[in-house]
Amino acid sequence: MPLEKLLDVFFTMHDPTSMDRQGADAGVEYRSVIFYTTEKQKEAAEKFIRLAQKDYPKKIVTEIRKLDKFYPAEDHHQRFYERYPQVPYCPIVIAPKIAKVKKKYGLT
Repeated sequence: MPLEKLLDVFFTMHDPTSMDRQGADAGVEYRSVIFYTTEKQKEAAEKFIRLAQKDYPKKIVTEIRKLDKFYPAEDHHQRFYERYPQVPYCPIVIAPKIAKVKKKYGLT
């Protein structure tokens, strides 16, 4: 998937103008951040945010940071939505985000 499309999906699924918060979840671990490994990725992210800002009434607060080290999620977080659809978080928080992306990209 091209980086620009991945960034568009990311911005479709969350609020990039919300500092340290996504919905009811709050704290620095819920900040909006893009990690890059190359200067080309960094420049693409900066450009994407500059162009996307016109679509948001509030300032985009998404950080752009160099990836120092990648930490995979713990096993119980892997494929969480598929493995635990009965957990209330899935239909209340995750499902609407997936539906929004599917609608935008005609994937219904």
